[in-house]
Amino acid sequence: MRTLLLLPLFFIFIFATEPDAVLKIEKDVDQRATISVIPATGILPQYEKEATRLFEADFRLSGNFLVDNNSTQSLPFATLPIGIKSNSKYILLYNFEATPSGGASLDIKLIGGAPRKVLLNKNFSVSKLEKAPFLVHKAVSVVNSFAKFPSIDWMNRYVLLSRYIGPKKTEVMIADYTFTYKKVIIKGGLNLFPKWADSKQREIYYSSYGKDILTLYKLNIYTGQKSQITTSHGMLACSDVSKDGTKLLLTMAPTSQPDIYLFSGGRAKQLTTFSGIDVSGKFIDNEQAIVFVSNRLGAPNIFKKGINSNSVQKVVNHGQNNSACDTFEDKIVYSSKEGPKSYNIYLTDSSGSDTRPLTSGGVNQFPRFSESGDVVMYLKRTSGGSSIAYSNIRANRSESFPLGISRVQSIDW
Repeated sequence: MRTLLLLPLFFIFIFATEPDAVLKIEKDVDQRATISVIPATGILPQYEKEATRLFEADFRLSGNFLVDNNSTQSLPFATLPIGIKSNSKYILLYNFEATPSGGASLDIKLIGGAPRKVLLNKNFSVSKLEKAPFLVHKAVSVVNSFAKFPSIDWMNRYVLLSRYIGPKKTEVMIADYTFTYKKVIIKGGLNLFPKWADSKQREIYYSSYGKDILTLYKLNIYTGQKSQITTSHGMLACSDVSKDGTKLLLTMAPTSQPDIYLFSGGRAKQLTTFSGIDVSGKFIDNEQAIVFVSNRLGAPNIFKKGINSNSVQKVVNHGQNNSACDTFEDKIVYSSKEGPKSYNIYLTDSSGSDTRPLTSGGVNQFPRFSESGDVVMYLKRTSGGSSIAYSNIRANRSESFPLGISRVQSIDW
Protein backbone atom coordinates (compact mmCIF):
# COMPACT_ATOMS: atom_id res chain seq x y z
CA MET A 1 0.00 0.00 0.00
CA ARG A 2 2.96 2.35 0.64
CA THR A 3 3.95 1.92 -2.99
CA LEU A 4 0.40 2.47 -4.17
CA LEU A 5 0.42 5.83 -2.41
CA LEU A 6 3.41 6.80 -4.56
CA LEU A 7 1.46 6.31 -7.79
CA PRO A 8 0.24 9.92 -8.00
CA LEU A 9 3.87 11.06 -8.17
CA PHE A 10 4.34 9.43 -11.55
CA PHE A 11 1.02 8.42 -13.03
CA ILE A 12 -2.08 10.34 -11.92
CA PHE A 13 -2.80 13.72 -13.48
CA ILE A 14 -5.85 15.84 -14.31
CA PHE A 15 -5.44 17.48 -17.69
CA ALA A 16 -6.45 19.99 -20.36
CA THR A 17 -7.11 22.44 -23.46
CA GLU A 18 -5.96 24.81 -26.28
CA PRO A 19 -3.26 24.45 -28.93
CA ASP A 20 0.25 25.76 -28.37
CA ALA A 21 0.54 28.94 -30.39
CA VAL A 22 4.32 28.72 -30.42
CA LEU A 23 4.10 25.47 -32.37
CA LYS A 24 1.89 26.76 -35.15
CA ILE A 25 4.83 27.33 -37.46
CA GLU A 26 3.48 27.00 -40.98
CA LYS A 27 5.35 25.11 -43.65
CA ASP A 28 5.97 27.12 -46.82
CA VAL A 29 2.71 27.38 -48.72
CA ASP A 30 4.47 25.89 -51.76
CA GLN A 31 5.06 22.71 -49.78
CA ARG A 32 1.41 22.24 -48.84
CA ALA A 33 -1.62 21.67 -51.01
CA THR A 34 -4.57 24.00 -50.54
CA ILE A 35 -7.87 22.20 -50.05
CA SER A 36 -11.47 23.31 -49.65
CA VAL A 37 -13.91 21.14 -47.70
CA ILE A 38 -17.45 21.49 -49.03
CA PRO A 39 -20.48 19.65 -47.62
CA ALA A 40 -23.18 18.42 -49.97
CA THR A 41 -26.60 19.99 -49.67
CA GLY A 42 -29.13 18.08 -47.60
CA ILE A 43 -26.84 16.99 -44.76
CA LEU A 44 -28.42 17.52 -41.35
CA PRO A 45 -26.90 20.66 -39.75
CA GLN A 46 -25.50 18.85 -36.69
CA TYR A 47 -23.74 16.29 -38.89
CA GLU A 48 -22.42 18.92 -41.29
CA LYS A 49 -20.92 21.06 -38.52
CA GLU A 50 -19.20 18.14 -36.82
CA ALA A 51 -17.93 16.48 -40.01
CA THR A 52 -16.55 19.73 -41.42
CA ARG A 53 -14.80 20.46 -38.12
CA LEU A 54 -13.13 17.05 -38.14
CA PHE A 55 -12.18 17.21 -41.83
CA GLU A 56 -10.50 20.59 -41.39
CA ALA A 57 -8.70 19.60 -38.18
CA ASP A 58 -7.41 16.38 -39.78
CA PHE A 59 -6.12 18.20 -42.85
CA ARG A 60 -4.46 20.92 -40.75
CA LEU A 61 -2.73 18.51 -38.38
CA SER A 62 -1.48 16.36 -41.26
CA GLY A 63 0.87 19.23 -42.10
CA ASN A 64 0.37 18.48 -45.79
CA PHE A 65 -2.69 20.63 -46.52
CA LEU A 66 -3.64 24.27 -46.11
CA VAL A 67 -7.39 24.52 -45.52
CA ASP A 68 -9.20 27.23 -47.51
CA ASN A 69 -12.41 28.40 -45.83
CA ASN A 70 -13.42 30.84 -48.59
CA SER A 71 -15.24 28.44 -50.89
CA THR A 72 -18.83 27.59 -51.82
CA GLN A 73 -20.73 26.59 -48.67
CA SER A 74 -22.63 23.60 -50.08
CA LEU A 75 -23.45 21.90 -53.37
CA PRO A 76 -25.46 18.89 -54.51
CA PHE A 77 -23.22 15.82 -54.31
CA ALA A 78 -24.08 14.91 -57.90
CA THR A 79 -22.90 18.30 -59.18
CA LEU A 80 -20.33 18.53 -61.95
CA PRO A 81 -16.94 19.98 -61.01
CA ILE A 82 -17.70 23.10 -63.08
CA GLY A 83 -20.27 24.09 -60.43
CA ILE A 84 -17.66 24.54 -57.75
CA LYS A 85 -16.02 27.88 -57.12
CA SER A 86 -12.66 27.59 -55.38
CA ASN A 87 -9.06 28.62 -55.94
CA SER A 88 -7.75 25.61 -53.99
CA LYS A 89 -5.65 22.92 -55.62
CA TYR A 90 -8.07 20.31 -54.26
CA ILE A 91 -11.75 20.41 -53.41
CA LEU A 92 -13.25 17.77 -51.15
CA LEU A 93 -16.99 17.46 -51.62
CA TYR A 94 -18.57 15.14 -49.09
CA ASN A 95 -21.95 13.69 -48.28
CA PHE A 96 -22.71 12.18 -44.87
CA GLU A 97 -25.80 10.37 -43.70
CA ALA A 98 -27.00 8.11 -40.94
CA THR A 99 -28.19 4.75 -42.26
CA PRO A 100 -31.52 3.07 -41.32
CA SER A 101 -29.58 0.21 -39.72
CA GLY A 102 -28.02 2.55 -37.14
CA GLY A 103 -24.72 3.07 -38.94
CA ALA A 104 -23.27 5.89 -41.01
CA SER A 105 -22.10 6.41 -44.57
CA LEU A 106 -19.63 8.94 -45.97
CA ASP A 107 -19.15 9.64 -49.68
CA ILE A 108 -16.32 11.87 -50.90
CA LYS A 109 -15.27 13.33 -54.23
CA LEU A 110 -11.78 14.76 -54.52
CA ILE A 111 -11.83 17.32 -57.30
CA GLY A 112 -8.83 19.00 -58.88
CA GLY A 113 -6.95 19.75 -62.06
CA ALA A 114 -7.64 22.23 -64.83
CA PRO A 115 -10.24 21.88 -66.06
CA ARG A 116 -11.76 20.55 -62.86
CA LYS A 117 -12.44 16.84 -62.75
CA VAL A 118 -13.14 14.13 -60.18
CA LEU A 119 -9.83 12.60 -59.16
CA LEU A 120 -11.12 10.28 -56.45
CA ASN A 121 -14.58 8.97 -55.62
CA LYS A 122 -14.87 6.88 -52.44
CA ASN A 123 -17.47 5.58 -50.01
CA PHE A 124 -16.81 4.71 -46.36
CA SER A 125 -19.24 3.20 -43.87
CA VAL A 126 -19.48 1.99 -40.26
CA SER A 127 -22.13 -0.12 -38.59
CA LYS A 128 -22.55 2.24 -35.63
CA LEU A 129 -23.27 5.96 -35.96
CA GLU A 130 -21.13 6.88 -32.94
CA LYS A 131 -18.04 5.64 -34.82
CA ALA A 132 -18.60 8.17 -37.61
CA PRO A 133 -15.45 10.20 -36.69
CA PHE A 134 -13.38 7.29 -37.99
CA LEU A 135 -15.02 7.72 -41.41
CA VAL A 136 -13.62 11.25 -41.62
CA HIS A 137 -10.16 10.18 -40.41
CA LYS A 138 -10.09 7.33 -42.94
CA ALA A 139 -11.21 9.60 -45.77
CA VAL A 140 -8.52 12.18 -44.97
CA SER A 141 -5.80 9.52 -44.80
CA VAL A 142 -6.94 8.15 -48.19
CA VAL A 143 -6.87 11.64 -49.74
CA ASN A 144 -3.44 12.20 -48.21
CA SER A 145 -2.15 8.95 -49.74
CA PHE A 146 -3.65 9.84 -53.12
CA ALA A 147 -1.74 13.14 -53.03
CA LYS A 148 1.43 11.10 -52.29
CA PHE A 149 2.16 12.78 -48.97
CA PRO A 150 3.81 10.98 -46.01
CA SER A 151 1.39 8.61 -44.26
CA ILE A 152 -0.98 9.93 -41.61
CA ASP A 153 -2.55 6.54 -40.81
CA TRP A 154 -2.01 7.27 -37.10
CA MET A 155 -5.30 9.20 -37.34
CA ASN A 156 -7.15 5.89 -37.70
CA ARG A 157 -5.90 4.45 -34.41
CA TYR A 158 -7.63 4.19 -31.04
CA VAL A 159 -6.45 6.00 -27.93
CA LEU A 160 -6.61 3.82 -24.80
CA LEU A 161 -6.99 5.24 -21.30
CA SER A 162 -8.06 4.66 -17.73
CA ARG A 163 -9.85 7.30 -15.66
CA TYR A 164 -11.03 7.55 -12.06
CA ILE A 165 -14.78 7.74 -11.53
CA GLY A 166 -14.79 7.33 -7.73
CA PRO A 167 -12.87 5.89 -4.76
CA LYS A 168 -11.12 2.71 -5.98
CA LYS A 169 -13.18 2.84 -9.17
CA THR A 170 -11.92 3.34 -12.71
CA GLU A 171 -13.10 2.91 -16.28
CA VAL A 172 -10.93 1.77 -19.16
CA MET A 173 -11.94 3.47 -22.40
CA ILE A 174 -11.06 3.69 -26.07
CA ALA A 175 -11.49 6.82 -28.18
CA ASP A 176 -10.65 8.21 -31.58
CA TYR A 177 -7.70 10.60 -31.53
CA THR A 178 -9.99 13.67 -31.29
CA PHE A 179 -12.01 12.14 -28.43
CA THR A 180 -15.19 12.73 -30.42
CA TYR A 181 -15.85 8.98 -30.15
CA LYS A 182 -15.50 7.40 -26.69
CA LYS A 183 -16.45 3.96 -25.42
CA VAL A 184 -16.00 2.25 -22.04
CA ILE A 185 -14.57 -1.27 -22.47
CA ILE A 186 -13.84 -2.20 -18.82
CA LYS A 187 -15.77 -1.04 -15.76
CA GLY A 188 -16.16 -2.15 -12.19
CA GLY A 189 -13.34 -2.08 -9.65
CA LEU A 190 -9.89 -0.52 -9.92
CA ASN A 191 -8.35 -1.20 -13.34
CA LEU A 192 -5.12 0.65 -14.05
CA PHE A 193 -2.35 1.28 -16.62
CA PRO A 194 -3.98 -0.02 -19.83
CA LYS A 195 -1.42 -0.68 -22.57
CA TRP A 196 -1.87 -1.88 -26.15
CA ALA A 197 -0.54 -5.42 -26.48
CA ASP A 198 -0.26 -5.45 -30.28
CA SER A 199 0.17 -3.01 -33.16
CA LYS A 200 -3.23 -3.99 -34.59
CA GLN A 201 -4.89 -2.77 -31.38
CA ARG A 202 -6.88 -5.94 -30.76
CA GLU A 203 -5.52 -6.78 -27.30
CA ILE A 204 -4.54 -4.81 -24.22
CA TYR A 205 -2.71 -5.35 -20.94
CA TYR A 206 -4.07 -3.81 -17.76
CA SER A 207 -3.62 -4.15 -14.01
CA SER A 208 -6.59 -4.92 -11.76
CA TYR A 209 -6.48 -4.34 -8.00
CA GLY A 210 -8.25 -6.65 -5.57
CA LYS A 211 -7.64 -8.21 -2.17
CA ASP A 212 -4.40 -6.23 -1.62
CA ILE A 213 -2.81 -7.60 -4.79
CA LEU A 214 -2.46 -6.40 -8.37
CA THR A 215 -3.02 -8.79 -11.26
CA LEU A 216 -1.85 -8.15 -14.82
CA TYR A 217 -4.33 -9.33 -17.44
CA LYS A 218 -4.30 -9.57 -21.22
CA LEU A 219 -7.67 -8.89 -22.86
CA ASN A 220 -8.93 -9.19 -26.43
CA ILE A 221 -11.25 -6.17 -26.69
CA TYR A 222 -13.24 -7.78 -29.54
CA THR A 223 -13.80 -11.30 -28.23
CA GLY A 224 -13.60 -10.62 -24.48
CA GLN A 225 -11.06 -13.42 -24.02
CA LYS A 226 -8.96 -12.67 -20.93
CA SER A 227 -5.88 -14.36 -19.49
CA GLN A 228 -3.87 -13.75 -16.32
CA ILE A 229 -0.21 -12.87 -16.91
CA THR A 230 1.27 -12.33 -13.43
CA THR A 231 0.58 -10.88 -9.98
CA SER A 232 2.44 -8.64 -7.55
CA HIS A 233 1.94 -6.93 -4.22
CA GLY A 234 2.40 -3.16 -3.96
CA MET A 235 2.53 -2.21 -7.63
CA LEU A 236 2.23 -3.78 -11.07
CA ALA A 237 2.10 -1.95 -14.40
CA CYS A 238 3.01 -2.85 -17.98
CA SER A 239 4.76 0.21 -19.40
CA ASP A 240 6.01 -1.13 -22.74
CA VAL A 241 5.72 -4.07 -25.14
CA SER A 242 8.40 -5.22 -27.60
CA LYS A 243 7.64 -4.96 -31.30
CA ASP A 244 7.16 -8.72 -31.63
CA GLY A 245 4.95 -8.78 -28.53
CA THR A 246 7.04 -11.37 -26.68
CA LYS A 247 8.65 -9.11 -24.06
CA LEU A 248 7.08 -6.74 -21.56
CA LEU A 249 8.58 -4.05 -19.37
CA LEU A 250 6.85 -4.13 -16.00
CA THR A 251 7.06 -1.96 -12.93
CA MET A 252 6.69 -4.23 -9.91
CA ALA A 253 7.21 -3.85 -6.17
CA PRO A 254 7.11 -7.35 -4.65
CA THR A 255 9.06 -6.08 -1.62
CA SER A 256 7.45 -2.59 -1.50
CA GLN A 257 10.24 -1.15 -3.68
CA PRO A 258 9.26 -0.36 -7.30
CA ASP A 259 11.75 -1.54 -9.94
CA ILE A 260 11.76 -2.31 -13.67
CA TYR A 261 11.45 -5.95 -14.76
CA LEU A 262 11.75 -7.60 -18.16
CA PHE A 263 8.97 -10.18 -18.48
CA SER A 264 9.30 -12.89 -21.12
CA GLY A 265 8.27 -16.54 -21.40
CA GLY A 266 6.43 -16.37 -18.08
CA ARG A 267 9.52 -15.18 -16.17
CA ALA A 268 10.49 -11.79 -14.80
CA LYS A 269 14.09 -10.56 -14.87
CA GLN A 270 14.85 -7.61 -12.59
CA LEU A 271 16.60 -4.80 -14.50
CA THR A 272 16.94 -2.12 -11.79
CA THR A 273 17.82 -2.49 -8.11
CA PHE A 274 17.84 1.08 -6.81
CA SER A 275 16.66 1.58 -3.22
CA GLY A 276 14.36 4.41 -4.32
CA ILE A 277 11.77 4.54 -7.10
CA ASP A 278 12.29 3.21 -10.65
CA VAL A 279 9.15 3.16 -12.83
CA SER A 280 7.81 3.55 -16.39
CA GLY A 281 10.41 1.56 -18.36
CA LYS A 282 10.45 2.04 -22.15
CA PHE A 283 12.44 0.16 -24.79
CA ILE A 284 14.96 2.18 -26.81
CA ASP A 285 17.91 1.63 -29.18
CA ASN A 286 16.49 -1.44 -30.98
CA GLU A 287 15.21 -2.77 -27.63
CA GLN A 288 18.78 -3.25 -26.40
CA ALA A 289 18.29 -0.62 -23.69
CA ILE A 290 15.56 1.01 -21.63
CA VAL A 291 14.82 4.48 -20.34
CA PHE A 292 12.82 4.95 -17.15
CA VAL A 293 11.80 7.47 -14.49
CA SER A 294 13.77 7.42 -11.24
CA ASN A 295 14.30 9.61 -8.19
CA ARG A 296 17.87 8.37 -7.67
CA LEU A 297 19.15 11.96 -7.80
CA GLY A 298 16.41 13.33 -5.58
CA ALA A 299 13.69 14.53 -7.97
CA PRO A 300 12.15 12.41 -10.75
CA ASN A 301 14.27 12.31 -13.90
CA ILE A 302 14.86 10.17 -16.99
CA PHE A 303 17.63 7.55 -16.95
CA LYS A 304 18.92 4.91 -19.36
CA LYS A 305 20.53 1.50 -18.99
CA GLY A 306 21.32 -1.46 -21.23
CA ILE A 307 19.21 -4.59 -20.91
CA ASN A 308 22.34 -6.61 -20.09
CA SER A 309 24.29 -3.86 -18.34
CA ASN A 310 24.38 -2.60 -14.77
CA SER A 311 25.50 0.88 -15.82
CA VAL A 312 22.85 3.61 -15.43
CA GLN A 313 23.16 7.08 -16.90
CA LYS A 314 21.09 10.23 -16.68
CA VAL A 315 19.82 10.94 -20.18
CA VAL A 316 17.87 14.18 -19.66
CA ASN A 317 19.74 17.23 -18.46
CA HIS A 318 16.93 19.74 -18.83
CA GLY A 319 14.64 20.37 -15.86
CA GLN A 320 14.68 19.11 -12.28
CA ASN A 321 11.36 17.23 -12.26
CA ASN A 322 10.76 15.00 -15.29
CA SER A 323 8.09 12.48 -14.37
CA ALA A 324 6.79 10.98 -17.63
CA CYS A 325 8.39 9.77 -20.87
CA ASP A 326 7.90 7.74 -24.02
CA THR A 327 10.26 6.44 -26.73
CA PHE A 328 10.35 5.77 -30.46
CA GLU A 329 13.49 4.18 -31.93
CA ASP A 330 16.25 6.45 -30.53
CA LYS A 331 13.94 9.39 -29.68
CA ILE A 332 12.62 10.30 -26.22
CA VAL A 333 9.74 12.61 -25.41
CA TYR A 334 9.21 13.68 -21.81
CA SER A 335 7.30 16.06 -19.55
CA SER A 336 9.29 18.55 -17.47
CA LYS A 337 8.03 20.64 -14.56
CA GLU A 338 9.05 24.28 -15.01
CA GLY A 339 6.95 26.05 -12.39
CA PRO A 340 4.07 25.58 -9.93
CA LYS A 341 1.57 25.35 -12.79
CA SER A 342 3.81 24.66 -15.75
CA TYR A 343 4.79 21.34 -17.34
CA ASN A 344 6.17 21.31 -20.87
CA ILE A 345 6.92 18.54 -23.35
CA TYR A 346 10.46 18.13 -24.71
CA LEU A 347 11.91 15.95 -27.46
CA THR A 348 15.44 14.56 -27.25
CA ASP A 349 17.49 11.60 -28.45
CA SER A 350 18.79 8.59 -26.54
CA SER A 351 22.04 10.40 -25.73
CA GLY A 352 20.21 13.51 -24.51
CA SER A 353 22.33 15.67 -26.82
CA ASP A 354 19.61 17.11 -29.07
CA THR A 355 16.74 18.60 -27.05
CA ARG A 356 13.94 20.93 -28.11
CA PRO A 357 10.57 21.98 -26.66
CA LEU A 358 7.27 20.89 -28.17
CA THR A 359 4.98 22.97 -25.95
CA SER A 360 4.96 26.27 -24.08
CA GLY A 361 2.51 27.17 -21.33
CA GLY A 362 -0.02 25.21 -19.35
CA VAL A 363 0.30 21.78 -17.78
CA ASN A 364 1.32 19.26 -20.45
CA GLN A 365 1.58 15.63 -19.38
CA PHE A 366 1.58 12.00 -20.55
CA PRO A 367 3.46 12.42 -23.88
CA ARG A 368 2.99 9.48 -26.24
CA PHE A 369 4.50 8.90 -29.68
CA SER A 370 2.33 7.85 -32.61
CA GLU A 371 3.08 4.45 -34.13
CA SER A 372 5.09 6.22 -36.86
CA GLY A 373 6.94 8.46 -34.42
CA ASP A 374 5.95 11.59 -36.37
CA VAL A 375 3.37 12.87 -33.90
CA VAL A 376 3.33 13.30 -30.12
CA MET A 377 0.06 13.15 -28.20
CA TYR A 378 -0.20 14.70 -24.74
CA LEU A 379 -2.78 15.86 -22.23
CA LYS A 380 -2.98 19.57 -21.58
CA ARG A 381 -4.50 21.75 -18.87
CA THR A 382 -4.78 25.52 -19.12
CA SER A 383 -7.11 28.12 -17.60
CA GLY A 384 -9.50 27.27 -20.42
CA GLY A 385 -9.93 23.62 -19.41
CA SER A 386 -8.66 20.20 -20.42
CA SER A 387 -7.81 18.91 -23.89
CA ILE A 388 -6.06 16.18 -25.83
CA ALA A 389 -3.30 17.81 -27.87
CA TYR A 390 -0.97 16.76 -30.68
CA SER A 391 2.33 18.02 -32.01
CA ASN A 392 3.24 16.95 -35.54
CA ILE A 393 7.04 16.90 -35.29
CA ARG A 394 7.65 16.43 -39.00
CA ALA A 395 5.34 19.25 -40.07
CA ASN A 396 5.67 21.61 -37.08
CA ARG A 397 1.91 21.67 -36.51
CA SER A 398 -0.17 21.37 -33.38
CA GLU A 399 -3.87 20.87 -32.74
CA SER A 400 -6.01 20.22 -29.68
CA PHE A 401 -9.51 18.94 -28.95
CA PRO A 402 -11.66 19.22 -25.80
CA LEU A 403 -10.98 16.16 -23.67
CA GLY A 404 -14.38 15.88 -22.03
CA ILE A 405 -12.87 13.50 -19.45
CA SER A 406 -11.35 14.32 -16.06
CA ARG A 407 -9.10 12.41 -13.67
CA VAL A 408 -7.15 10.53 -16.31
CA GLN A 409 -4.99 7.84 -14.67
CA SER A 410 -3.04 6.48 -17.64
CA ILE A 411 -3.12 6.77 -21.43
CA ASP A 412 -1.70 4.90 -24.43
CA TRP A 413 -1.88 5.26 -28.21
